[in-house]
Parts: sequence; structure tokens; C-alpha cells
Amino acid sequence: MRWWKKFALAAAATAMTAGLALAQDSYPTRPITLIVPFPPGGNNNIIARILAEKMSEALGRQIVVDNRAGAGGTLASRAVAQSAPDGYTLLWGFSGTLAIAPSLYPNAGYDVRKDFAPVGRVATSPSALIVHPSLGVNSVAELIAKAKANPGKFNFASSGTSTVSHLSSELFVHMAGIKMTHIPYKGTGPAMTDVLGGHVPMIVVPIPVAHGNVRGGLVRALAVTSTTRSSVLAEVPTMAEAGLPGYEAVSRYGIVAPAGTPRPIIERLNKELRAALASEDVRKRLETDGAEPLPSTPEEYAAEIDREETMWSKLIKAAGIKAE
Repeated sequence: MRWWKKFALAAAATAMTAGLALAQDSYPTRPITLIVPFPPGGNNNIIARILAEKMSEALGRQIVVDNRAGAGGTLASRAVAQSAPDGYTLLWGFSGTLAIAPSLYPNAGYDVRKDFAPVGRVATSPSALIVHPSLGVNSVAELIAKAKANPGKFNFASSGTSTVSHLSSELFVHMAGIKMTHIPYKGTGPAMTDVLGGHVPMIVVPIPVAHGNVRGGLVRALAVTSTTRSSVLAEVPTMAEAGLPGYEAVSRYGIVAPAGTPRPIIERLNKELRAALASEDVRKRLETDGAEPLPSTPEEYAAEIDREETMWSKLIKAAGIKAE
């Protein structure tokens, strides 16, 4: 190759690199879209909008929340995985879409380890295992003993097949070595109504949903599903403390970008995400909605996604759980 052709190629490469660096330094220059793979309403949407509002202030550009529901969140997740890796299309990460759905849907259309660049974790939202008083148990140990003495005779409710509520109960059943029958409902509300009425004796639900009913004595909270106690139900033990070591089943929220997104952009987004989570007003708003702020580095969030996906995929295969 003649020298001027080499020079021209080198100059073009330098210009491209300089242009990319300039674009990253000035990022963002236009609004950013944060796709939430669920319909409006619910914790995912609420928490995403809280963070989008706060981060928009720091970035100087609006983060527009775009709700795209369908197929357990896989349609929206697939769309983001296939988007340009320029930092202008982000995905709201959730345990259901990043750790559960890939094993439930054979054609999810994305690989959580290869197709996304984690920006950072936002928060976790633990649940509580609650029972109706008519069941006559006051601890996890008593519940397990009663279930073992009556295999398959007790039911548990959930907000729907393959939801975090469902899989949290399946994990409990699997680790405790007991047999119970799953009764799926179309949402947390209908499920809680039947548990409160004593029609189904057990359910695992988000703490904000359970809190008032526990305080009112309508149901009993036997354990929380996180590895540390909840500040809202401080008197309720964790599953490990209640006799089931190694149990953990919480909803995790975060933000991811398409794989290949330049590292400087990931770092900028992570910086503003952590700053938002450190602000008192955001922390209070998240805690009101039952979420515990838990910022992380991109690497820490990536490791957590990997660990969660591994755990849930094993359970899904072992229990033979299928998507609705």
C-alpha cells in the first residue's frame, strides 16, 4: 500500500477516534430513553421514574421513561439489546427480566451476559412470607413441620405464574424439602384478598403490601426474604435466622445499556445514578415504595445479574416451571 493511502487511513481512524471521544465528552447531547419493560403502575415504573427525574437534572438532558410491556418483559429487553450502543437507549433492569425470563422463555432473544452493559444497581425490594392465623403456625420451623406432616395438602398463593412472588415460594418449598400446591392469581391484590379471607394459607408478597395487614393482626409474617432484616418489619427474622440458611429472594432493580456502549458513557451514567441514590429525597421516596437503595459499580451489578440468573435458572429447571 502506498504511503499516502496508509496516511489517509490513519488520518481517518484518528478522526473517528477523536470524534468518538468528543461525543463521549459531550454526552448527552439529546434526550435519553429509559425503557421499562412493564406497563405503567407498579414498583418498577414508580422507581424508574423517580430515578429518571433525578438523573435528568444532573445530566442536563431529559431521561424519557418509555413503558413497553409484553411477553414477561422480553420484547422490550430484546429491543434494547439490539439498539445502538450510544447511551441514548437504556433498559430498566429487573430480576424478572434479567434473571428469570431467559430461562422461562426459550426464545427470549437476548443473553443477559453478552447483550447488555450494566450501568449499576438501583435498589432491592424484599418480601415477606406471610400466613393466615387459621393455619396455626407461628414460625418457619412450625410451617415446615406441618407441611412435612401433610405433604401436598397445603396451598400457597402468588401474583401469577413465573413472577418473583411465585418463584420465591417455590424456592422456599424446594429448600425446605416440602410439597405444597401453587395457586396463581392475576396480580397481588386478588391473591392477598384470598389469603386475608383464609382461602389460601400462605403467600410471599412485597413488604409494603404485607405491612399493614401484619400490624393489624390479619396475617402473620414468619420471615423476610432478604439476608438482612427489614426496617419496616424489624421484629421479623430473615429466612436464614428462621432456620433456612442460604435462602434469599428479593427483587432487584438496576439500569443496563446495550453491549458495546463506550465505557466513558457507562461511567458517567453510573456516577449520576449513584449521586441520585445518595440524595435524601430519592432515598426517602424509594423507601416509601418498599425499596432499599443499594448503589453499585457496573462490575458489581454484572456479578449480581450473573448470580441471580444462575440461581433462578436452576430452580426453574428443577421445579419444571413454565411461563404463562
